[in-house]
Amino acid sequence: MSGILMMVIAIVVLGGAYLLYGRYLQNKWGIDPKAKTPAYELEDGVDYVPADTNVVFGHQFASIAGAGPINGPIQAAIFGWLPVMLWILIGGVFFGAVQDFASMYASVKNKGRTIGYIIEEYIGKLGKKLFLLFCWLFCILVIAAFADVVAGTFNGFTADEAGVVSKITANGAVATTSMLFILEAVVLGMILKYAKLNKWVNTGIAIVMLIAAVALGLKFPVYMARGTWHIIIFAYILIACVVPVWALLQPRDYLNSYLLIFMIVGAVIGVFVANPSCNLEAFNGFNVDGQYLFPILFVTIACGAVSGFHSLVSSGTASKQVKNEKSMLPVSFGAMLMESMLAIIALIAVASFGKGEAAAQGLTTQPQIFAGAIANFLTVAGLPHDLVFTLINLAVSAFALTSLDSVARVGRLSFQEFFMDDDVDEKNMSSFLKVVTNKYFATVITLVLAYMLAKVGYAEIWPLFGSANQLLSVLALVACAVFLKKTKRQGCMLWIPMAFMMAVTFTALSMTIVKLSKAFMTTGLSLGNTLQLIFAVLLLILGVIVAVQGMKKLLEKPEGKKAAA
Repeated sequence: MSGILMMVIAIVVLGGAYLLYGRYLQNKWGIDPKAKTPAYELEDGVDYVPADTNVVFGHQFASIAGAGPINGPIQAAIFGWLPVMLWILIGGVFFGAVQDFASMYASVKNKGRTIGYIIEEYIGKLGKKLFLLFCWLFCILVIAAFADVVAGTFNGFTADEAGVVSKITANGAVATTSMLFILEAVVLGMILKYAKLNKWVNTGIAIVMLIAAVALGLKFPVYMARGTWHIIIFAYILIACVVPVWALLQPRDYLNSYLLIFMIVGAVIGVFVANPSCNLEAFNGFNVDGQYLFPILFVTIACGAVSGFHSLVSSGTASKQVKNEKSMLPVSFGAMLMESMLAIIALIAVASFGKGEAAAQGLTTQPQIFAGAIANFLTVAGLPHDLVFTLINLAVSAFALTSLDSVARVGRLSFQEFFMDDDVDEKNMSSFLKVVTNKYFATVITLVLAYMLAKVGYAEIWPLFGSANQLLSVLALVACAVFLKKTKRQGCMLWIPMAFMMAVTFTALSMTIVKLSKAFMTTGLSLGNTLQLIFAVLLLILGVIVAVQGMKKLLEKPEGKKAAA
């Protein structure tokens, strides 16, 4: 199959899904364009901040995409292009997009509250506590994995077999541009909040800033080692997740969304111009190098198909910024389908290389393989290979860095909410509660644990991250299904995704625990692997308990009615 045919099939399937299935769900559940959304009702200038649809879409898309839709399909390509493509399209439409829309819908209908509060309201207080603990542990995994991905993208040095160290110009340029993005985001945030300009003027300013940052990055690359970037990135995350969303999160995502959309458009053009052939086998079997198609495929490809992390963004940050209920469908359902398109492009990218060809070109990581392939495609159109390679690397780092902004904030909020109940008097809290609910303390403890895990490397963390991520999608689907049932709305479309992902995640986490336990019995565990084993056991236990509690609520008889004899 050619790259163009893959692309056409994806465009038709995903575009048709938005127009038909997305609108079907919207009509089935119902929206009220005249309703006062939480962004206005609870506006506080920090988390609840009304924003235009394009701004919230930029935040949602940039936050959920991360490095996942690029890393996942490329890693899963060992099973062949057919199962990867089928899971991206089927999972993206009937699993991921449904979860994202349902999570945002439930949140907006409940004053912008997180999935944790949805669980408390419709399942119970214990369920909420356990879910928040699960979310916090999961967020630590995401921060660790994505921070290491970004540090690797920024790493300015490499060493050959002889130990000779040389500079990586592309990485240095990406690092400079990314740092400039952060400074420009602060300026843009001030403009968006205080200047009150027309949205097209704001868009023009954002694009000019974007171009300026890229040009300066290419001209003045910064070279620092991976370990140094780890420290800088975590310092940035510390600031990003405690400042008001309008000051950094919204404008940074607004800037990045244009870069990411330009990248996707450029990649699509590149595929149509180059029409790359597919050098992957359609199917390589159910067991490849000791890895089983089930469940490995379904936890490796999370972002791009279904990702529990999306539910945290949909209900944790984006739902607090939506100005009108009509925006929920394009912001949630639409952004998910856009991410599925990116995953298809990643599949086409890795399929364009023959066996061993990417490694021969020095492309060893998933982002490098993706960037190298897109650069090869656009070279056919006459664009310089080095320039395109640098820009694509920049976009990938923007994905991951933007996800870090959001997930660190969600992790901090989850930790704080775990210790807070509706009956707690904030003015007369104990000293202990004052400390653990302090946003700075919650942020620091979250980031310290994430930093320790980041030193293990994202490649080691990714399987556990994928399993935990998909288990989170189970919990989000259960919570949303219970919400739809309790509010007399149809939720049967969530049942099959829920059941399938339960089977996937419980199997995958159990396999991870067995693998780490065997390593402990034979060679002992390092600090990083010990943390992974503890996380895996806790996540499985917490996930099972919350899922069981939710299923009981979902299956219980309606109040006031007796079961049929």
